[in-house]
Amino acid sequence: MPFPPPPHTPPGPRRRTLLASAAGAALLVGCSAESDKSTTSAGSPSAAERARARAAHDSAGLVRQYDTAIAAFPSLAEPLSQLRAEVVRHAEAFGGGRPTPTPTPTPTPTSTPTSASASPSASASASASASASVAPTSERDALVGLAAAERALVDRRTKALLEVPGELARLLASVAAAGAAHVYLLTEGAK
Repeated sequence: MPFPPPPHTPPGPRRRTLLASAAGAALLVGCSAESDKSTTSAGSPSAAERARARAAHDSAGLVRQYDTAIAAFPSLAEPLSQLRAEVVRHAEAFGGGRPTPTPTPTPTPTSTPTSASASPSASASASASASASVAPTSERDALVGLAAAERALVDRRTKALLEVPGELARLLASVAAAGAAHVYLLTEGAK
């Protein structure tokens, strides 16, 4: 009796092999002997310092977006409080200052200051996070907007992994993974 032919397997790498390769590549990207604090010869900030500052600024902007959603819909305060607290820790981990505590929601909407009365740094950060200043029209819109903002940060931080050395790359990867989990939780809450 002859042996049956082996089952047909498609040519090329298997899914597990691809996943293992991707994980190995991520580890190699994160393993670098360069210092996170290096500067160029002209004394300008290094790519790592610029990436760290950008990540801290992005996280602070995301905190403001959480605050806007919570102020617009006080019923979201409890479900969003843990996610917001994690984003605050992310901003601190990148060297940003501790953002202001979650504002207590008021029953009447308050107006935002105009850019003429705001400081230049405040107006620059306001323009960078314009979507955070616009109050969402429904709880679902608030959750969808937060998920989109988290997803954009995950993408940006994942791309930045290739440009930064060791410890910062590991921090970016960790925060991007947490952001991906936030996207999942926010999209589940929006359903």
